[in-house]
Amino acid sequence: MLSVDEALRAVLGWARPLPPRRVSLRDALGCVSARDVAADRDAPPFDKSVVDGYALRSADGTGFGPLQVAMEIMAGQIPARRLEPGEAALIMTGAPLPEGADAVVMIERARRVGNSVWIEPQPLTAGMNRMERGREYRAGDIVCRAGERLVPAHLGVLASVGCAFPEVIPPPRLAVVPTGDELVEPDQAPGAGQIRNSNGVMLAALADERGLHATLAPIARDERTSLEEALQCAIKNHDVVVITGGVSMGALDLVPAALAARGVERIFHKVRVKPGKPLWFGVGSPQASALESFGKVDPIRPLIFGLPGNPVSGLVNWLLFVAPAVEVLAGRATAEGVLARTPITLKLTDPFAHRGDRPTYHPATRVGVDAARPLTWSGSADLWTVARADGFLAFPAGDRVHQPGQVVPFVAMR
Repeated sequence: MLSVDEALRAVLGWARPLPPRRVSLRDALGCVSARDVAADRDAPPFDKSVVDGYALRSADGTGFGPLQVAMEIMAGQIPARRLEPGEAALIMTGAPLPEGADAVVMIERARRVGNSVWIEPQPLTAGMNRMERGREYRAGDIVCRAGERLVPAHLGVLASVGCAFPEVIPPPRLAVVPTGDELVEPDQAPGAGQIRNSNGVMLAALADERGLHATLAPIARDERTSLEEALQCAIKNHDVVVITGGVSMGALDLVPAALAARGVERIFHKVRVKPGKPLWFGVGSPQASALESFGKVDPIRPLIFGLPGNPVSGLVNWLLFVAPAVEVLAGRATAEGVLARTPITLKLTDPFAHRGDRPTYHPATRVGVDAARPLTWSGSADLWTVARADGFLAFPAGDRVHQPGQVVPFVAMR
């Protein structure tokens, strides 16, 4: 069996960012920009008011005679003419200042009667309540750099510079394939010996949580032909396939043979970890889109994960292996960066006795900023306890009692 580190290196050895593609702004949230984007014009494109008020010449001062209201300028309008000495212009937020005006007084600090306006005594300086042209950025400035993960503010900036279809590293297409004759869908009443399909829902939600919008396939039964067809469909249309169940050593654990029959190359089977030992990992044949660049770079191959059917085993496998691979495919991290990460460590609040020859990931809740409390747990089928946890404490192999205050690695669930 591989160690956790060896298995992760093997997985990431096959993970690389997906080819860039153009998407609409509404589909770009959370994606990584594939190239620098430059502004096509200054922002703002003119000197503008940042308040509702009166545009005027600061040299006219305040607290003396009234100014003549020469024009009214709404947002989206162009001033009709230059502002002359002794004049003011009623102006709305975002509207362009007329030539000659260099300050704006808030409307609350002025009193208008007819076409005359009196300005309250106040310090008046050039530039007051005015944003000059190009204050945010100038035409040609880079407003979004390659490698940045796009948040809503980025999308607003891209829209403002006319980049309606940014080039991004798309999130990988991920399919979850639940398997097993014992499974029924969550809206069905289980018969004798049956259980509801909780794994598929959980794994699809883990993908959705990372912005992947996973496909949750129908339950594949423990029958070779139908299982092969279900797997082939998932592999053909997705960059990552996560199969739950059917990868251990039982008589109906048919997934490895079904994958081999569909041309999937096995990379490893089993990892020295508890829970999650039966993990299976392989790669499918290159897809047609990947073969377009064949000869220039190695074509990208679908990543196939076979997770054990116990729900917490599958969850631990997801956190340790699937999630890092997905981050690399989406351009959010590099394989080297993932492997170089310093693990989170927390102090134990309570003693914990560990027995076994495999590293164990035990559910725990965080206490304050630097400590964690192990939860009373019934093993890899006990998902209810894990639902109350913040993550997993990683206890090394070996029989020993870990004492309060001892520092232990911690894998957060989010």
